[in-house]
Amino acid sequence: MMKNLFVLFLGLVPTLLFSQSIAPHFKIQVVDNQISIGYGLAIGDVDGDKLPDILLADQKEIVWYKNDGTKNGNWKRHVMVANITPKDNVCIAARDIDGDGKVEIAIGAMWNPAETKDITQSGAVFYLIRPQDPTQRWEAVPLHHEITTHRMRWAQVSKNKYQLIVVPLHGLGNANGEGKGVKVLAYDVPKNPKQPWPYQLVDSTLHITHNFEIWEDSDATKVLIGSKEGGKVVSYRQNQWKPTGQWIGEGLGVGEVRRGYLPNKEAFVAAIAPWHGNQLVVLHPKTTTKKILTDRLSQGHALACGDFLGLGYSQIAVGWRNPNPDKKVGVRLFVPKDAGGDSWEEFVLDESVMMACEELTAADLDNDGDLDIIAAGRATLNVLIYWNQRIVR
Repeated sequence: MMKNLFVLFLGLVPTLLFSQSIAPHFKIQVVDNQISIGYGLAIGDVDGDKLPDILLADQKEIVWYKNDGTKNGNWKRHVMVANITPKDNVCIAARDIDGDGKVEIAIGAMWNPAETKDITQSGAVFYLIRPQDPTQRWEAVPLHHEITTHRMRWAQVSKNKYQLIVVPLHGLGNANGEGKGVKVLAYDVPKNPKQPWPYQLVDSTLHITHNFEIWEDSDATKVLIGSKEGGKVVSYRQNQWKPTGQWIGEGLGVGEVRRGYLPNKEAFVAAIAPWHGNQLVVLHPKTTTKKILTDRLSQGHALACGDFLGLGYSQIAVGWRNPNPDKKVGVRLFVPKDAGGDSWEEFVLDESVMMACEELTAADLDNDGDLDIIAAGRATLNVLIYWNQRIVR
């Protein structure tokens, strides 16, 4: 009898654990309330003090905010470059790729999504050369570009090699999402960054791409590209990018895509569907299943996956930039309630008028062992930190 009760208890343990949800608690700090749009965010140590700083691709300026090492501290704003093209800046990538403890930075500019024919009037890619004092202006080195440059990130493709992955929105000459495929490019970094940067084609089959995710496995670096056709996976093998034949959400138009892990350790992809859509969905890479977590977004435009609550698996932070049917903007957190992610719990982090979210990312800004959320608001013209108040044991 006792043995049967013990077995029954063991069977109930996972249910009991998941039923006792840990409610998130975040404290909001305003970093800047006078930005212009807030297209893109990146996190990294700019000045080598071993503290992660906040970098922002704003409409006409690329700026960084210095981390002074304290919660609710003074995030001093420094302009890196300004008015670099006649059109807007649109994206930024920051990562320490040479091991010196300071990030290397690339940016995308000349944002003109309606122009798909004239490459001189749409798209731009720059590498920024740091000055001796990083609070002073940086030198912008123009690189080859395609039209409608939109997203970029650094990827480690081998032990000692990084590439800059750049994803445009449209292909050359495209109209209404039809025409040539988007040329996704990977740039090699030359010893002298002022010399021409070699580049290779990652993919050219998709239309209306929006964002992408990178995971650097031991066997290969892989990129998941969100597009009109769904999420396509390509990988870097034998010094070149090759299609894997894998799709995640094939046929489902997706915009933002991020990868996470369920309590059962299986990977999942969180996506906003359709492009600039109203749904947050979870896609399972090994199946064709799609689970809608919410359809109450409006212009969904920001995603991050991470273990914000210290549960040992991923939760999803999502933001949108236009008032939804409830006339609210904001940021929500979704937490799996079971091992396989069949049920999720929604928590409101911010549903005031404070954050019409254009972009968000996650990082441990104060090195206390938990992930904070950093968000940029388009209509609200601000950068906010959502400080994670979880007590780390």
